[in-house]
Amino acid sequence: MASTVTSRPGYGQLLRTRGAWTFLLPGFAARQPFAMLTISIVLLVQHTTGSYGAAGAAAAVTGVSMALFAPYSGRLADRHGQRAVLLPGVLVHTLSGLTFTALALGHAPLWALFVAAVPTGASVPQIGPMVRARWGVKLQDSPLLSTAAAFESVTDELTFVFGPLLATALCTAVNPAAGLITEAGLTLIGGLLFAAQKSTQPTVALVGHARVQHVSALSIPGVRVLIVTFLGIGSVFGGMQVSLAAFSESIGEPGLNGVLYGTFAAGNMLSGLVCGAVAWKIAPQRRLLVGYAALALTASALWTAHSALLLAGLGLLVGMCIAPALITGYTLVEGLVPAGARTEAFTWLTGAVALGQAAAVTVAGQLEDRLWGGAGFLVPMAGTVLALGTLIALRSHLATRPRSRTVARGVGHRVPVAVD
Repeated sequence: MASTVTSRPGYGQLLRTRGAWTFLLPGFAARQPFAMLTISIVLLVQHTTGSYGAAGAAAAVTGVSMALFAPYSGRLADRHGQRAVLLPGVLVHTLSGLTFTALALGHAPLWALFVAAVPTGASVPQIGPMVRARWGVKLQDSPLLSTAAAFESVTDELTFVFGPLLATALCTAVNPAAGLITEAGLTLIGGLLFAAQKSTQPTVALVGHARVQHVSALSIPGVRVLIVTFLGIGSVFGGMQVSLAAFSESIGEPGLNGVLYGTFAAGNMLSGLVCGAVAWKIAPQRRLLVGYAALALTASALWTAHSALLLAGLGLLVGMCIAPALITGYTLVEGLVPAGARTEAFTWLTGAVALGQAAAVTVAGQLEDRLWGGAGFLVPMAGTVLALGTLIALRSHLATRPRSRTVARGVGHRVPVAVD
């Protein structure tokens, strides 16, 4: 036990966890479409309507729907099991995505696209939180949990390297609808493969005669602070997606959008790898404050970029600041939230990113249409600065519960069930 205090177990040790690859590989395939969805909608609707405002609004409806339904999906997964939620979810998402595509290609009115966007977003499979829940089952109180949190954040960012690149290439080189069609197909195949891995699925268990998931993650003040923090991160994702697409279009190089966004995501992924490999001695609350301040600072400079090279460099820096904030936020959940509510907590954070992204694509699209080119980059600045102010003011709520106190309270508060 003493050796684990001085150094963090590495990724190699984590990946040698028995049975991990059975859910990691299908989980990676199943979460890939999530990174393709928003940009595919933006590019398709912008092509059919000629308006970034309309494209951003349609993507925003999808994001808001996902954000509102994600916690409910996590709660259902705790109550009935992941497989029971995933099977109908991937079918609904596939059909809804294809319906949205057909309506967009048929030049349906915007309200019809909004109607189709609701089930498309609401049914997005919450693969990331489900994979994190499976790690919780495998590792429980192991020191590898922090490494797993970092690994999952890196995996998320890896999807945001390949997803936008793939979606942009398909939409610009093949057909404007190709990105969304591919997203629907990958969701169906990847989701079904992930759902088939029943052996690693968290089991639904009872404590006495009451289910452990009755504790609400939203009732914990620290979770609410993290939700605001993740809303700011979502504003960066959404603002970057719309503004980079508009910038690439304005210089006559639409295919450059995927490269610029991929550079941003690559910075995110690389810093996540480093962050996960470091044995931190600084408290996670302080790391979050420092890292988020750096994110707000770099995001505030985006609107000043007037060349692709400068924008790529700033995007790389912004990406490098996001991963540490995400990793630290997810790590804090382990200390803030009881075991039976962590899946729900993870989905609240994922939903907050989606909601922030949805609001950002809407506002950024309007700014790009109505003001100067690059005005959409003001959205990441505003979102991160406001979230940083909230984080500073309410940082005391992020103090985690000591593990020793939790153990001392007995089995009623410390039940080794596979729920998170």
